[in-house]
Amino acid sequence: MSIKRVRLAVVGGNRGFSYHQTCLNLPELVEVNAICDLNDAVFAKWKEKFPDIRTFTSFEKLLDDPDIDAVLLATPMQVHASQAVQAMKAGKHVLCEVASAMTIEESWELVETVEHTGAVYMLAENFCYTRTAMLIRNMAESGTFGELTHAECGYVHDVRTATHDHEGNIKWRGEMMRDFNGNNYPTHSLGPVQQWLGINRSDSYDYMTTIVSKPSSQANYFNEIFGPGHPGSKPEFWKQGDSCLSLIRTKEGAVIYLRNDFSSPRPFNYLYYGLQGTKGSYVSGRDIHEEPLIWLDGRKPGKSYQGNVSWSKLSEYADEFEHPWWQDEAEREKAIDSARFGDYFVMKEFVSAILEKRQPDFDVYDSVAVSSILPLSVASVAQNGYPVKFPDFTKNKKRGDEGR
Repeated sequence: MSIKRVRLAVVGGNRGFSYHQTCLNLPELVEVNAICDLNDAVFAKWKEKFPDIRTFTSFEKLLDDPDIDAVLLATPMQVHASQAVQAMKAGKHVLCEVASAMTIEESWELVETVEHTGAVYMLAENFCYTRTAMLIRNMAESGTFGELTHAECGYVHDVRTATHDHEGNIKWRGEMMRDFNGNNYPTHSLGPVQQWLGINRSDSYDYMTTIVSKPSSQANYFNEIFGPGHPGSKPEFWKQGDSCLSLIRTKEGAVIYLRNDFSSPRPFNYLYYGLQGTKGSYVSGRDIHEEPLIWLDGRKPGKSYQGNVSWSKLSEYADEFEHPWWQDEAEREKAIDSARFGDYFVMKEFVSAILEKRQPDFDVYDSVAVSSILPLSVASVAQNGYPVKFPDFTKNKKRGDEGR
């Protein structure tokens, strides 16, 4: 049956509320008609913006509703995969907050469910669709950097206050740090880099290695806030160390440095990126206030091997390389109004893929590729940094291949 607008249900209304303005800015494509949560206060917040929205406290009952075409999963990361599979088997399309899955087995189940049901599945990886990330993507895809050889990225953000409630009970982020020792939140960092390098298009991941520091800052924080009697004040309570470093090699020979750090005390930088090719280089700012820099061979006099070149501001190249999605002024205003990051284009791409009956830009294969870093890094850490291979979730097919 053909539909003119996607009827969307938001599952996990507190976190999911960050998408409300995005949906209001896409009235011709999406209608938010249901919310699923366990908190009446969350319902009240949604009803202020959507007075006629229907409310559910049961995920299963929501999936039984024939007037819902798709769900946005904004629930704790540990249940993303199981809820996505359940939703697709119930005939719903899925837009899922990061990450897609926490195990390789869950990743394969997601892929097989999409292939079996034909559902549209997209990861809500909004860092991919920021203005800067898409500008760099446009440059990379047009060959401006030449042959890509190196990328670096990192999510360095002191979120220790988000690991517990006011009484010191561990919340889901704290559970992640207590139960896993690896790169447990890789997607925001790696998502844009994955697109720049053409993973699942012209390249694919080959193998990776990961090492992690000790959990000193996390333990010190709990000792400071809750005292030495709290179990979190002991380093041995936490499996996850403060700083996690992964090195990834692609099958085409590019290397990626990926850092994740939720605990170290310092100004945060969760938009840390770099890209190196045979014809140029890009480095992000150290925080949101510092302008990104770029150098392109041949654009200005000199040669880097002679030591007589210097960086330029990325903004100098914006008019030439602005990504088509950001070129339209009206679209740009909606995107800026919707959220700080790329939520607008995430939602627009997801619902457009449903309406146009095609794969979304960040499909299930891309989603499990970037999400698989978590279990693979845990396996590498457990073997003292021993390299681990990536599964081939595409079964040796690339985007655009027949049958994909």
